[in-house]
Amino acid sequence: MPEIKKYPNRLGIKGWLFGGKWGPERYLYFLHRVTGLGLLFYFLIHIVVVSSRAFGQEQWETAMANVTGPIFLVGEYLVFVAFVFHALNGVRLVLVELGVLTGKAEDPVFPYRSSLNVQRPFMIVMMILAAILIVVGGYDFFVLVAH
Repeated sequence: MPEIKKYPNRLGIKGWLFGGKWGPERYLYFLHRVTGLGLLFYFLIHIVVVSSRAFGQEQWETAMANVTGPIFLVGEYLVFVAFVFHALNGVRLVLVELGVLTGKAEDPVFPYRSSLNVQRPFMIVMMILAAILIVVGGYDFFVLVAH
């Protein structure tokens, strides 16, 4: 039976947070994780607040009074930003995993041409689209809502 090599995790949490010489795709993957966890946290808080409706009108009004104000408007906007980024980056990741953005098979010589010639331009397009949606959403949140 061949010997299994074990490599210790010397970096721990720092290795998960800071990638060193990662490319932009790896940083987007990290942000995808963070926004996913943030959206899950928001979802859990949302369920708690909305479930207060089951305890009567007074409980509902108290819960809604606790989550109003400018700080919560900024928080809702951050949830929107996380959603837009997570959704568009998720579409990009699905297309990569399905092989749509990988191109023809080639010699595995780093840096991979399919990554640089196909995936990276698509990543840039998706992030520009995300930035446009985030700016338009900010206009809706902070300009249209204020009037």
